[in-house]
Amino acid sequence: MAQENNEQLERSCANYDVAIVGGGMVGISLALLLAKQRGLKILLIESLAMNLHSVAQPSYSGSFDARSTALSWASRKIYQSVGLWARLQLHLSEINQIHVSDRGHGGLTRMTAEDANVEALGYVVENRWLGSVLIEQLSLSGVEVQMDSAVAKLKPLSSGMQLDLHRGVTSNGEFENHSVKAGLVVIADGADSQTAQKLGIFSDTTPYNQTAIIANIGLEKAHNGIAYERFTDQGPMAMLPLSDYEGQHRSALVWARSTENTEQLMALSNADFLHSLQKKFGYRLGRFRTAGERVSYPLSLGLASEQVRRNVVLMGNSAHSLHPVAGQGFNLSLRDAATLAATVQRARVNSRPIGSLEVLEEYYQQQLDDQRNTLMFSDRLTKSFGHSSLLTALGRNSGLLILDLIPGLRQRFARFGMGMLNAEAKHD
Repeated sequence: MAQENNEQLERSCANYDVAIVGGGMVGISLALLLAKQRGLKILLIESLAMNLHSVAQPSYSGSFDARSTALSWASRKIYQSVGLWARLQLHLSEINQIHVSDRGHGGLTRMTAEDANVEALGYVVENRWLGSVLIEQLSLSGVEVQMDSAVAKLKPLSSGMQLDLHRGVTSNGEFENHSVKAGLVVIADGADSQTAQKLGIFSDTTPYNQTAIIANIGLEKAHNGIAYERFTDQGPMAMLPLSDYEGQHRSALVWARSTENTEQLMALSNADFLHSLQKKFGYRLGRFRTAGERVSYPLSLGLASEQVRRNVVLMGNSAHSLHPVAGQGFNLSLRDAATLAATVQRARVNSRPIGSLEVLEEYYQQQLDDQRNTLMFSDRLTKSFGHSSLLTALGRNSGLLILDLIPGLRQRFARFGMGMLNAEAKHD
């Protein structure tokens, strides 16, 4: 009788090829990549409300305090493949040069777009604009979106997964419950994913004992498309080029400090905060004139205990979370999404179940080197430039000088940072 009830339940559930849990930038990007494939039925599940109205152009409302994301060259190619880049580039800043230095020591290197033979090393886009463009494209894609919904339970079935959902609140104040079925479930609901934990998948987290301060900084001088990576004895900082706002030059600051020092910095007045920042960064951008709203969050290296199992894939920060020092986290996740979409397409062409463990292992093995190399690069860079000993300083400054003196090595380093060594990112 129980088996009959289960079979009846399976038949009554709405059926999808792919269900994506999490409607953030990674989840929507994956949905758009998959939606290029004809006949694929996709459901995107998001716990918050989303504005899916369709307009001729997504709206842009600038703000001095707008948070931003650095997109690599490979990410540009991926977004070009889904027809987004023409609109995205209306409101972004190109990174034409990356200037890396070590405060108090002589080592520095510069990587240019010319070195890598590309138009730009990367791009900085405001999250509000990126999100608006993604949602606009989502509304036109044919992807079904279920908002105000949370996954209460996941249950393996004979040919997929059942997701029991809480959706919204009814007039009597109760959740509306229903179930859906999918051949492949992609979990992309962020770090410390509650959905993954319902399957017994947890993340191994290594704290860096650092906290990041995020703020936009008003500049005396134009940044000229230069992204600065500045390493200090108290933690790394990055200043990323932003578009001007109401005639004011801006860069986006990411400053990693010890948690104790961060609390002190967050408590300072804007004038005192800018004074502390100026002492550590220097005057390459002239005097810092204004500081926007400051936000802080603790930093750690996170890696899920599993990324794939039968009918399940973890994506984005649910799968891995990185130190922001080199701006690699979102770009790695986007390359993961492109690789998964290509793997699904190949499986469908060959009439293979897209949720089979063999297919998902193919995706994971194909992306494993990229993930390992990017996580190792980010982690080692953070630890190497986080030590103030003379021997460590000598080693890292020698490395910077070698990079600056050998163009071929500098070019390969730049191409790695742009994600250009990943095959699935090389869309035409």
